[in-house]
Amino acid sequence: MPEGTGKLNIAIFGHKRIPSREGGIEVVVEKLATWMVEQGHQVTCYDRSGHHVSGAEFDTHEGKLYKGVKLKQVWTINRRGLAAMTSSVSSAFLAAVGSYDVVHIHAEGPAFMCWLPKLAGKRVIVTVHGLDHQRAKWGRFAQKYIMMGERSAARYADEIIVLSRGVQDYFEKTYRRDTRFIPNGVERPMPVEAKEIKERWGLEKDNYVLFLGRLVPEKGIQYLIEAWKGIRTDKRLVVAGGSSDSESFMNGLREMADGNVIFTGFIQGRILEELFSNAYVYCLPSDLEGMPLSLLEAMSYGNCCLVSDISECTEVVESHGVVFRHGNAAALRKALQSLLDAPELVKRYRGTAAEYICRKYSWDDMAEKTLELYLGKTGCAVEECGLMK
Repeated sequence: MPEGTGKLNIAIFGHKRIPSREGGIEVVVEKLATWMVEQGHQVTCYDRSGHHVSGAEFDTHEGKLYKGVKLKQVWTINRRGLAAMTSSVSSAFLAAVGSYDVVHIHAEGPAFMCWLPKLAGKRVIVTVHGLDHQRAKWGRFAQKYIMMGERSAARYADEIIVLSRGVQDYFEKTYRRDTRFIPNGVERPMPVEAKEIKERWGLEKDNYVLFLGRLVPEKGIQYLIEAWKGIRTDKRLVVAGGSSDSESFMNGLREMADGNVIFTGFIQGRILEELFSNAYVYCLPSDLEGMPLSLLEAMSYGNCCLVSDISECTEVVESHGVVFRHGNAAALRKALQSLLDAPELVKRYRGTAAEYICRKYSWDDMAEKTLELYLGKTGCAVEECGLMK
């Protein structure tokens, strides 16, 4: 800790950059870093160099300070499979030689470097946002690197944070490693009227079903588009989000879709708020998730949510959403049609969604529990946790 202050000096890396909505990791890092600064701690985020993955026009901040958080761009090779690796190597070196008390690393691939700040005497925390080696977009080399990161975290991290019980069980069975379950949080937003989305795409309150997320295979969007072809409705399907090293997959989705499907591309700000605020149903048909932040956000706006039956989704919605069998377009079509034909049922789910999700998941709770790990108040030292040898 900085001498005489009782406050921590914290380094964070593994994300792309903040502020950004390029993925859930970036949202989590922004919330966590700014909360720590509000508590009087010093925070430095090591951002990748380069532009937003959807293009420079979506860059949201330039400067060395954001809401009190110090931002430092690190050397990055901006090519698929190399950006995360090279930026993590750069960040780990800077974190190791810097005067930090805690180094917090996000995601499995970047965690490969957790041994370096650990060797330098830092307290190392790793957040595993999901089992990234299972994601279809990665080639063989990237998958091996991510697995090496997973093993490195299990061996060297002082604490590992996981976002779902499934991942917690995985680390216990695979590495005999204790982890800390700290899910993402959400704040209750103020819904807004459909203005910009009406001007751009003719969208109004309750006249569309929404998917929002990265357009990657594990999100299951292909099942949603296939299911939509047999739906009887005058509503539109809105697919909102950009690609993430998956342009060919995104192009394939466009070829699958008919004229009743709108692809918005990457969205943020007011348009994002309007889409969440005015959807008839929010659908998340994922095959694989860490903890779906977009689902928390959709429920916080009071949406009726239709999700696949993977544990990472069902743990979130419990009895406050509708579930279908994952990977099955026919089951998804049946569930969608039942909701389209039953507005009173949709209204009933809407009535409980926001209050339930905002009570269950809180950014403040997440940050306070994370701070306890920074301070070493819970958990155990690396050598006491029954780690992989």
